[in-house]
Amino acid sequence: MALVETDLRSGVLTVTLADEANRNALGAALVGELVDALDRADSDPGVRVVVLTNRGRVFCAGADLTGREGSSVPPLPGHRPEELFARFRRSPKPYIGRIAGHCVAGGMGLAAAMDVSVAAESARFGFTEVRVGVAPAMISVVCLPKLREADARSAILRGNRFGAAEAARIGLVTSAVPDDRLDEEVDAVVADLLAGGPEAIAASKELLARVPGMAVDEAFAWTAELSARLFAGDEAREGITAYLQKRPAAWVPADHRPADRR
Repeated sequence: MALVETDLRSGVLTVTLADEANRNALGAALVGELVDALDRADSDPGVRVVVLTNRGRVFCAGADLTGREGSSVPPLPGHRPEELFARFRRSPKPYIGRIAGHCVAGGMGLAAAMDVSVAAESARFGFTEVRVGVAPAMISVVCLPKLREADARSAILRGNRFGAAEAARIGLVTSAVPDDRLDEEVDAVVADLLAGGPEAIAASKELLARVPGMAVDEAFAWTAELSARLFAGDEAREGITAYLQKRPAAWVPADHRPADRR
């Protein structure tokens, strides 16, 4: 049985962590299947948006600690950290986290790596690594940029668990909603992302990744070139024409157009 399931509908690829018996821990098999699913998402032009979610009560319990007593095996056996946690930032596709269960340790890295993440209010979060004698080393690369230093120090050093509302307050996830509104909120985010042009989304992700690390003059020069290239492209011509004609752009899937929602 697959540990990671995929379902593609109307340009939305749902990737489900399905190793419920092992609390979706990041073992070699699950990580391998997840990386394969992400490879498919990034290479398939039919995929516009990716939703990462879970089956069961746990979104992700972090590294698989089974049989690790005294072991020096890396947290992501067989894979480099950038193959998983860092790839979301590099991907031209937008990733949504639909966090429908508890999220601790390495799972926090997955949650933080999403472009937009929505958590069910019943979910619990925590940097629990210190409780088993290690540190949240690799996931700190994707988590720390999202957190205020005081919040990061408290959460990482204490290793305590906290609610989804607190995870949203400190910036780890985008929002926390009542469990029965999780799908409604995720669907709203998906609809917004599908309304944007695929090339424009990819360019926006690129500038989000690059501009913060640039000097001001360099950033203005690079973004001027990017803006000129986008405005000269076919996607912008279609988008501007659709706006002036008060119709959905051609890239909006038929079942996500306002006229089809009546």
